[in-house]
Amino acid sequence: MPTNSTLPLTGIKVVEFTHMVMGPAVGVILADMGADVTRIEPVKGDATRRLRGSGAGYFSMFNRNKKSLCLNLKDAEGHDIARRLCEKADVVIENFRPGTIEKLGLGYAALSKENTGLIFCHAKGFLSGPYENRTALDEVTQMMGGLAYMTGPPGRPLRAGASVIDITGGMFGAIGILGALEQRHRTGAGQEITTSLFETTAFLVGQHMAQYAVTGTPAPPMPARVSAWAIYDVFECQDGAQVFVGVVSDGQWKNFCEAFDLTDFINNHALDENNGRVAERETILPVIRDLFKSFDKEPLMDKLESVGLPFAPISKPEDLFDDPQLNAGGGLVPLTIPDNGQKTKLPALPLEMNGHRFGARLDLPQTGEHSRGILEGLGYGQDDINALVAKGVVGVEKE
Repeated sequence: MPTNSTLPLTGIKVVEFTHMVMGPAVGVILADMGADVTRIEPVKGDATRRLRGSGAGYFSMFNRNKKSLCLNLKDAEGHDIARRLCEKADVVIENFRPGTIEKLGLGYAALSKENTGLIFCHAKGFLSGPYENRTALDEVTQMMGGLAYMTGPPGRPLRAGASVIDITGGMFGAIGILGALEQRHRTGAGQEITTSLFETTAFLVGQHMAQYAVTGTPAPPMPARVSAWAIYDVFECQDGAQVFVGVVSDGQWKNFCEAFDLTDFINNHALDENNGRVAERETILPVIRDLFKSFDKEPLMDKLESVGLPFAPISKPEDLFDDPQLNAGGGLVPLTIPDNGQKTKLPALPLEMNGHRFGARLDLPQTGEHSRGILEGLGYGQDDINALVAKGVVGVEKE
């Protein structure tokens, strides 16, 4: 990992008023790339830390490389601390309900009066329009944006198996912030940015909208789709494992047939081009299913790799802890789960810059772990800090 001084966002100060996934996803991208990110939490800590079930991993995945400052923002002294931090910040991120940050007196209009270069990113459900004041969730916008319809079988809309809209919406927020930082180099002025769940969903299903525009035929859900290729499916192996295989070009088809001695297919010139193979898909697939079922998973994958074909084992999330690719070159970041001290490894940003991956400079923060240090940096003495803690204005790590 590059040193602090060589990270691309070194020196950029970020204040984060966030919870759950979308807002923290914006912040962790900036933090991993070197920004100094302070997340403001309630005095007792962000409730995201205490989620269970499918939310149990939210905090741990999206909050490394950040400092934790716990404040009561409804208290005048807590509000003043937050405002002082924001006045020195380059970027503020928030994902409260529409209007909440403004009611707290910490919106862009209020903060930019003292900090004209401030870049303020809202992570919301919707951009400007009839829906802009609605409360949304990842799953809500997957349903209304067509993604759940495309993911599930006909008549059974199904959300994607990860918080894809929260995360990609967060990515668009980070992209907007980076664009605003570049524009500030030229103008000296900050600006207000909004990234949203619904419009992110629409962007992701835009390919299916375009399909309708091109063909005049609505795109069926993915489980019922008409494949563009004859071999583009999940196949069962002899040992019961499953492998996805795609053959997506005429050259790949030729190499595939030669490698697996599919003489009948080689001699059938009606199959030389893709559209001819798609027309014969129902004839081709049973042969390939029987063929692949004669291989165990590993030998099949070795052969597919030697031929240069696209393939993938069907993996579970927990399988990725031992994935050789992710374990090479910093693809998994060592971290400590707050509260229970469990050591783990979680995925790094999917980026290399100058051949380097981004890792962890700061472990996942304990609740209020950095409160004292941040207040000292603002000029507060220990007696002042102790008084604020005693009054419930500031929360600190359990001592």
